Amino acid sequence: MKTALTIAGSDSCGGAGIQADIKTMTAHGVYAMSVITSMTAQNTTGVYAIQPSTPQFLDAQLKAVFEDITPDAVKIGMISTAEQAEVIARSLCLYGARHIVLDPVMVASSGSTLSGESALSASERLLFPSAEIITPNLPEAAALVRNAKNMPEKIETVEDMTAVGEYLVGKYGCNALIKGGHLSGDAVDVLIEAKSGKRHILRGQRVNNLNNHGTGCTLSSAIASGLANGKELVDAVVAAKQYVTGCLMAMLALGKGVGPVNHLWNIKTAN
Repeated sequence: MKTALTIAGSDSCGGAGIQADIKTMTAHGVYAMSVITSMTAQNTTGVYAIQPSTPQFLDAQLKAVFEDITPDAVKIGMISTAEQAEVIARSLCLYGARHIVLDPVMVASSGSTLSGESALSASERLLFPSAEIITPNLPEAAALVRNAKNMPEKIETVEDMTAVGEYLVGKYGCNALIKGGHLSGDAVDVLIEAKSGKRHILRGQRVNNLNNHGTGCTLSSAIASGLANGKELVDAVVAAKQYVTGCLMAMLALGKGVGPVNHLWNIKTAN
């Protein structure tokens, strides 16, 4: 069995973060492991408290995983502090981590801030260059290019997404998937390959479902699962996008706010 590690925050409501990652990896037939960067007290209506792991405890978790069960892929999500980014970068280098998928989580679906400026800056410097792919949504992508010249202030078109993706690829040297879920119309994502510079405009069905908590975590974990299973990057991204569409189309309705998706929609269960 292939293995994957998620390095992210814990979502007590189970729709995003570590919990969503484990469900997604399991649905893809991958053995999931986790390193928790922060405990969060959250539900479908918001985030009420965050307790970051200390750098020492984070380091102990990483050591415990990598020195026993080597992951075939690594997904990185919420990082709370610059010190955490430093610890993670050191461990990934030390253990020669492969197929790193980095989702630069900044804000929860409810609008609550999850990652501060110093954590993002450290992640850009230490982790982005070692990633195989980064997967920012439009607000995250806009934040990453806000000080760059000739970049759109607002990302409103596929052309804007492509320009931003190419800039990020050039800056960090990794592949970039710019997620267009915040645009109207079809669900369009833009994948820019680092080595070839090739652009892929990935169009999919937009599902009219307001319960989309954790879709970003789910997509990045699905990509990591595909890479762990031996898929080529483009194939892993396309399959992950199709999987998330299925999660949304299952129309799970839980909670009083922005509810989670059904990560196990493609798994038959006995009644």
